[in-house]
Amino acid sequence: MSAAREFAAGREVVVRGEAAGEGGAIVLCHGITATRRSVVHGSRRLERAGYSVIGYDARGHGESDPAPPGSGYGYPELRGDLGSVIEGQARGARAVLAGHSMGAHTVVGYALAHPDRVAGLLLIGPTYQGKIEAESLRYWDGLAAALEDGGIDGFVSYIDRFQGIDPRWRDSVLRFTRERMERHRHLDALATALRELPRSSPFGEMAELEALAVPTLVVASHDDADPGHPYAVAAEYAELIPAARLVSEPQGQSPLAWQGGRLSREIEAFCAAPEVGERLQAAP
Repeated sequence: MSAAREFAAGREVVVRGEAAGEGGAIVLCHGITATRRSVVHGSRRLERAGYSVIGYDARGHGESDPAPPGSGYGYPELRGDLGSVIEGQARGARAVLAGHSMGAHTVVGYALAHPDRVAGLLLIGPTYQGKIEAESLRYWDGLAAALEDGGIDGFVSYIDRFQGIDPRWRDSVLRFTRERMERHRHLDALATALRELPRSSPFGEMAELEALAVPTLVVASHDDADPGHPYAVAAEYAELIPAARLVSEPQGQSPLAWQGGRLSREIEAFCAAPEVGERLQAAP
């Protein structure tokens, strides 16, 4: 297994990431306010299994640059950044795209536009349901204001007050939240992203998912531990996408999306399936 190598990609904005391993490409796309370390949580199983794992920080997140004047943090921009990463790191080959939340929406939008470039999709905790709700925008605007006014402490406090965390998981959620926020270089850019992204649609109506003709694995979390990523929404994605399968953790356990090793095993098994492996090997 080769050592991880850092890279920079992008045209209007530079996004930074790292790639490790040799073989078919798996591109990891994280959720809003997370970083590239937050998809498989440091697991190296996929590199050891013979895949090239490519992770990067979205614009304004982690080590990546903020959006330049005249640009922003909507899904069209995120899809463009993903395309630059695929072009530079997958070298034109098909890739498996694995995204959590914001990342899941980004890879769906990319796959709808470029199905021939995608070997398979891993959709972890999708939340978009084909429309933008005013109540949801109030939550995100409040979170942005909490970050601007109170920094990381204010952000974590807002999550604690308004996300409805089950007491069994509260300490873990708040600890993970603080740890991921401490990895960002540009908190002001992150606050802007918190306002702009929820006003952007990754695709149109949910019925568009029926056009996704690529193998897909949808990872759901039970709502007691992760109410921000409803189980029912993930189940709807799995029902609408023709070649999709739904997996989750047993009721009462820590969400599969939080367990890097177990999630990596699911991704490895998905990539090893003939319908995915053949697409990874074939030229687009």
